[in-house]
Amino acid sequence: MRFGLAIQNDFPPSPRPADLIAPMREQVAAAAEAGFSSVWMLQHYLGNMPTLQPIPVLAALAADAGEMTVGTNMLILPLHHPVEVAETYATLDHISGGRAVAGFGMGYRENEFESFGVPLGERVSRYEESVAIVRALWTGEPVDFAGRHYALRSQRISLPPVRPGGPPIWVGAGAHRAGARRAARLGDAWIIPPHVTPDRLKTVLRWYRAELEAAGATGERDVVVRRELVLDPDPERAMATGRRARGALTQAYSAFNAPDATESYRQLTDARAADDVAAHSYLFTTPEECVRRLKELAGLGVTYVILRMQWYDLPQERVLRTLALFKDEVLPHFQKTGGE
Repeated sequence: MRFGLAIQNDFPPSPRPADLIAPMREQVAAAAEAGFSSVWMLQHYLGNMPTLQPIPVLAALAADAGEMTVGTNMLILPLHHPVEVAETYATLDHISGGRAVAGFGMGYRENEFESFGVPLGERVSRYEESVAIVRALWTGEPVDFAGRHYALRSQRISLPPVRPGGPPIWVGAGAHRAGARRAARLGDAWIIPPHVTPDRLKTVLRWYRAELEAAGATGERDVVVRRELVLDPDPERAMATGRRARGALTQAYSAFNAPDATESYRQLTDARAADDVAAHSYLFTTPEECVRRLKELAGLGVTYVILRMQWYDLPQERVLRTLALFKDEVLPHFQKTGGE
């Protein structure tokens, strides 16, 4: 099992984001020293929290990341032209020495789509056309494409990626049949949201494997799950710390429409249900319990966990404490199974 670190790049209105670049670098360096495999950042526009855009920040952090891969979790693909996406990720691939991962999400916030002039109802077709064009451009060969939204006539990318065929495409999608189908057809991996319980994971991974088989997919694929993490020797303190900071972020996000209508998303804004999510899906706990629950995920076939350790105004020292505990007391239990 390998691990990635999701760096917070959306903040409460009070700090000046420019002052948070140095702490980001410190976290990335600590993650590299701890043995993490990757660094990730999200994307939003026009929100109620100042948000640093992920691609330029990941490019700036690539030197700090060393041998770690750098990826988006997620770029809102339907809001971008696929030619721009292909060239931008190829650039990030060169800056990172061939260690970029293209995490593409569908997007869901109505204000983003309206402001970009993209109908929300077109996001699926735009997403699928964009993946096809990006993959074709990354081959370095001339591309002819005539779709509903985009058209290319014998066009070749100006900057082929370092990695042959381009960065892996990891599909961000909800834990439902449509998400499993999309990830199986279009992606090299599926990034499953952090609130999904182990019991639910059994179901959605069964769907995913069936969709892979139906799509005729070959070769091994990472099974990627996101999780929220706070480690502390005192389990009650870990839960209280994570619940407060993650809850503050949830409240900020609740000003916008939900990603989808499934119960697992709706319950995050209900206090009692959110406590259940924190208890059963998030890792706000001791190092020993974290090991047990990560091994439970490994038993379900999960091979990669992207961990977020900071939300809203959670202090830097708290994040670094969790990183240190993870390095010393959790990661050694997974190094024999491929953790770096």
